[in-house]
Amino acid sequence: LSGPKLLRLLARLTDAEAAGAPPALSAVMSRWLGWTDAISLSAALNGNPPEVPSGAPVRQGSGAGIGDSAGSHVRAMLTAAITGQGTASDSRRRMPARQAMPDAAESDFAVHRQRYITLQLQMEREIGGLRARLRTALAARSPQAARLAMLDTVMEQVLGAREQAVLAAVPGMLEPHFTRLRGAEGAWLNVFRMDMRSVLLAELEIRFQPVDALLAALREN
Repeated sequence: LSGPKLLRLLARLTDAEAAGAPPALSAVMSRWLGWTDAISLSAALNGNPPEVPSGAPVRQGSGAGIGDSAGSHVRAMLTAAITGQGTASDSRRRMPARQAMPDAAESDFAVHRQRYITLQLQMEREIGGLRARLRTALAARSPQAARLAMLDTVMEQVLGAREQAVLAAVPGMLEPHFTRLRGAEGAWLNVFRMDMRSVLLAELEIRFQPVDALLAALREN
């Protein structure tokens, strides 16, 4: 019950049993990281980023002034893409709302799998760009903040591929739930749409965690 919302939702929708207490973070990291990754992390933790003099001007476009408003904008845009809502000003950047289709077309899970994958790619692109801009802004604050930015860069390089591989499995996990609902009577398609939307929003929260951490660091530096 204390795990991430995404895991709880998937466990409910796939009828998976609880796996008990999660392993310690150190145990998980030891499986995910190789010795070359450990060297990169050590270098980021112990490195000496160039010192930024107090009050030094920051070059235009380097990320100065970016912060909570940028984070709120990207989160709202992605939420609108997932829920199929949004404003005209976001129309060029957000995924178009789901087009109305005959029930026969949406009875094929491939339609929903492709929509899920498209939204995953949009989340990856928008959050990755925001994360890079936040790191640039953080690196300009102080040597300590620059070290945090370096660490986040290495963490994204080291864990990014693993994260994408894990999240890429999520759309397929929804197919058995889709099949069960399709075999039942009633408004099964609307139920599935709502369930998929809930899973996507929970995935958005997980993907946004590094951004939230960078925003917190910017507020403190």
